[in-house]
Amino acid sequence: MSDYPYDRAALRRELATLDQQPGAAKPDPILTVDRVTRRFGGNVAVQVDHLEVQRGAITALIGPNGAGKTTFFNLLTGFDAPSNAAGPFRSGGDRAAWSFNGQALTRTNASRVARSGMIRTFQLTKALSRMTVLDNMLVGANNQPGEGLFASLVKPIWAGRERENVARAEEILARFKLDAKRDDLAGGLSGGQKKLLEMARALMSNPAMIMLDEPMAGVNPALTQSLLDHIQLLRDEGTTVLFVEHDMHMVRHISDWVIVMAQGEIIAEGLPEEIMTSAAVVDAYLGAHHDRDLGDDDVLTTGVLTAIAAEVAAEEAEATQEESR
Repeated sequence: MSDYPYDRAALRRELATLDQQPGAAKPDPILTVDRVTRRFGGNVAVQVDHLEVQRGAITALIGPNGAGKTTFFNLLTGFDAPSNAAGPFRSGGDRAAWSFNGQALTRTNASRVARSGMIRTFQLTKALSRMTVLDNMLVGANNQPGEGLFASLVKPIWAGRERENVARAEEILARFKLDAKRDDLAGGLSGGQKKLLEMARALMSNPAMIMLDEPMAGVNPALTQSLLDHIQLLRDEGTTVLFVEHDMHMVRHISDWVIVMAQGEIIAEGLPEEIMTSAAVVDAYLGAHHDRDLGDDDVLTTGVLTAIAAEVAAEEAEATQEESR
């Protein structure tokens, strides 16, 4: 974990002084993004001109389904490439560029991004089902000398590091209350436990920032509070958190800063208590319906919000079904 001195009250006071506009400059950004565009045919999935993520904070990335949030995560973490990636026929002014901890990540791949200290999880968990929980954890450790073909044949080279990794894995599993499952196959865990395992595995590499893609999707309500507590603890220990989530109560409860995305663009940024009442956010979620005069605005708004909730529930149910296959 980082030694970053965390004081949420001081951080919130500092964030409150910022310009609450898309692309707002942060006092200490750990991630800076410029001119990232991703097109699929004629459709623009992501078009972010400028974005900064504050170090040591929990930042929520919200927006309606199809806004481009997961695609944006994929681009930043090397699982996809921008349509305006650097190349011999592209001028410097329109090339996508982003940096993490002062290190350029524009032309890199997912493994190098992970080694830089930026780790992500997925909406559909990537637990290795036929491996034990402990082995899943060990996969997440970095700097393992035994990964080389010839080094793996000489046990003294990697045995010490292996013992350190096992000890760290057991410590993290105990923290996530998964230590009793250490020798069970990961495929036998519940959806919520797989989410916990994925988050725990991400910590094996001591990330500076963790990116969580809908950490609550498909999770039993009994485990929701546990996940919330772990996310807040990560922040309190100095790990920067950037997460995608549809649960607005959760976003408001734990976020220090909120970024709103719609149709691939950043349309608003600000403190959670301010951004939830922003006209841009209302437009993004309610679309053209919210300003129609149908005689009862409360009924209209309630109906649209109910539809949104039903859409999110259906998406979570689909994610749960995928995990159970």
